Amino acid sequence: MTAYTPLPIAPGALRELRGTDDSGRPVRPFTAGADDAPVDCVGSPLRCCLRGVVPGDRVALVSYAPLRRWAAARGAEPGAYDESGPVFIHAGECGGPRGAAGYPFARPGALRTVRRYDAAGRIVGGRLFEVPEDATAGFDRALGEAFAEPGVVLVHVRAVEYGCFQFEVRRP
Repeated sequence: MTAYTPLPIAPGALRELRGTDDSGRPVRPFTAGADDAPVDCVGSPLRCCLRGVVPGDRVALVSYAPLRRWAAARGAEPGAYDESGPVFIHAGECGGPRGAAGYPFARPGALRTVRRYDAAGRIVGGRLFEVPEDATAGFDRALGEAFAEPGVVLVHVRAVEYGCFQFEVRRP
């Protein structure tokens, strides 16, 4: 059982991203594992349902700006802290996470950034985090440390290697 709730991309954002991504490009779905797939994505994280891509999944690689969407819903202005990056999503409805327990994409040894944001959408700190063998306890500690700072309202977890957004956690 996790102390915090990892959140997938919200359904409304997914509907938009399945047409045009956050960089204004039309989405080009493909079948994971197919010979003509533009990228080998089997095992990659899906941010719509917080599980890995399996062969045969109909997916899309899109540009996603999670802070931009969060800020717009709250009237915040992140300015230069707004960023977008690549994420995989299902090309069609998938129903979101289904009873997944724990933190997604928590492979021991993986490097993550745990980035903290205030109510205005500004970065107010962060840290490098190596996922330990006990991933749940490790993430609980890292997120507890992040939310111990009173001004932190949102945390984004990103992969170090490609800068990909993994999931977000909001102040409990």
